[in-house]
Amino acid sequence: MIAMYEKLVAVNDGWVTLGLDNQIIDNESRFYGGVADPDSGIPFPAHTGTLAVMAIWGCALVNPDSRYYHDGQLLAGLDLAAAFIVRQQHADGTISPGWTNMHSPPDTAFAVVGLAQLYELLEKHEWAALESARNHIRRFLEQSVPALLTGGCHTPNHRWVLTAALGFLYRLTGNEALVDRADEWLAEGMDCTDDGEWTERSNGIYNGVSDVMLYHTAELLGHPQLLEPVRRNLRMMAYLIHPGGEVVTDYSGRQDFGHRHDMSGYLYVSCLMAEHDKDPLFAALAKLGAEASTHPGAIPNNALLGLLLQPHLRDSGVEACKLPDHYKVVINGEFDRKHYLGQMESAGHGGKIYHSRLHPEFGAPVARQLDGQTSVTVMAETNSFFALRHGKAQLLGVQVSSTFEPGFIKMNEMEQLENGYLLSGTESKGYYGPIATDKLPEFAAGKVSPWYLLPHQLREVTHLQQHQVQVELTETAEGWRIRVRNDKPDVLMTQISFIFGKNGQFSGGKRTAAEPGTQFWQDGTVIYSAGEDRIELDGGAFEHRMKSIRGASYPADCETLVVNVITPYERTFDIRLSPAAGKGRNGQ
Repeated sequence: MIAMYEKLVAVNDGWVTLGLDNQIIDNESRFYGGVADPDSGIPFPAHTGTLAVMAIWGCALVNPDSRYYHDGQLLAGLDLAAAFIVRQQHADGTISPGWTNMHSPPDTAFAVVGLAQLYELLEKHEWAALESARNHIRRFLEQSVPALLTGGCHTPNHRWVLTAALGFLYRLTGNEALVDRADEWLAEGMDCTDDGEWTERSNGIYNGVSDVMLYHTAELLGHPQLLEPVRRNLRMMAYLIHPGGEVVTDYSGRQDFGHRHDMSGYLYVSCLMAEHDKDPLFAALAKLGAEASTHPGAIPNNALLGLLLQPHLRDSGVEACKLPDHYKVVINGEFDRKHYLGQMESAGHGGKIYHSRLHPEFGAPVARQLDGQTSVTVMAETNSFFALRHGKAQLLGVQVSSTFEPGFIKMNEMEQLENGYLLSGTESKGYYGPIATDKLPEFAAGKVSPWYLLPHQLREVTHLQQHQVQVELTETAEGWRIRVRNDKPDVLMTQISFIFGKNGQFSGGKRTAAEPGTQFWQDGTVIYSAGEDRIELDGGAFEHRMKSIRGASYPADCETLVVNVITPYERTFDIRLSPAAGKGRNGQ
């Protein structure tokens, strides 16, 4: 991993000056010493803000391999930033990032995990000039203890960020109450399927967060069993990478949905697990993460910081294997999701959770196929059910929306066929009768009876309607066939949409403008070309004139073809991929 280390040092050095340029040096500013966020221009004491820059500077200052080793200007900048974060810390020990949560225990925990590692690095380096910055950082850490002993969270992954932070603070202070609090969070159990899927299905961001935070928790608090879900998730990720190293985010339950992410967020935890397990697959994931790395990242997951703290990782003898490049797998295909969903009513929350989500899509099946440069994802419980990349030509998603709910129809179930997949999405929508007289509150007979005070849960459901869409995906010699059908006799306007990357061009077929970024695909063969790669489609239709379905919006930075049909319908779309020598699919 020596080459990896050298790459990370170079990347880190490359970001030093930008941080200095953005530091607020007006000593009369309330933000004096902070590093301005590039989007807002405001410095925040958050793990992706000033703290991330502090880690960059700290790694450079103590590393003889950096061209900024013992740099005086950088030292002064670090000291100012360390003083800034202490001033920004609230009396209760929390921080407020400003662009999101206020007085936030989980954001404080993210900060603590990173700052604790930075503090340990600066402590190991015997240079008296660092004393002021070290003291500020230690003060921040110690002042955060009350917040983490009492504070809660919003999302599933926050729990493991909190346990990692509690572990680092325990190592720093020896306060046993921190261990007790971590045990309370850990008692809730692991939210990870046998195939390695975390609750939020966030391959671009939060899977990696859960992984590295649980690694720290396991090591700091002596719970080696916590490494097992980390292993499962990393092994799963080997099948969720497109050619070129981009991570599959087509079905994420968080903000990485549909955005470009790479494996750099898994770099540090993959290094740790490769060395811990002597596993070549984890070493391969670490190598891929290093190759993609262009920024040191947020402070809790800064890989160079980790390699400087644990120099033995640089000399690891674990050789990276070749990552799988030809496969057909179904993730969570054996997960008994219905069993767990069937117990939701007995949980007692009534399907409601505040300031967060229940994530009932947890454990939904995802099929992945890779053949050279052709990458296919079939997924349930998300707005899109199919995505295909063929070299540079990218069909980013295929969706069905209707006026029944209205909005996109999520496929609830997936069945693997001999040469494809069968998906179905069922929606229910009914009406509600009067509340029984003996169940009405007293005010119902008064002068005013507010709708929002009535016990609506007691209404009898009437005229319950169901709407089911079935999708059959069949792999063919030339590409794929998609058959979409619905047998409801009532007239429901439906759109079947094909979302393409903006890097290509359309030709052929009968197409007319709809809304910005979308075209009606009325008939004929459409060809989408990007460089030498091409995707051809047959199957357009134009049975109504709706430009879009309410509740179903299409991304502005893509090009979308919409096919308008009305129920009942059965439409078949043939997708043919261009031969491409050396690219696997149709060009083996």
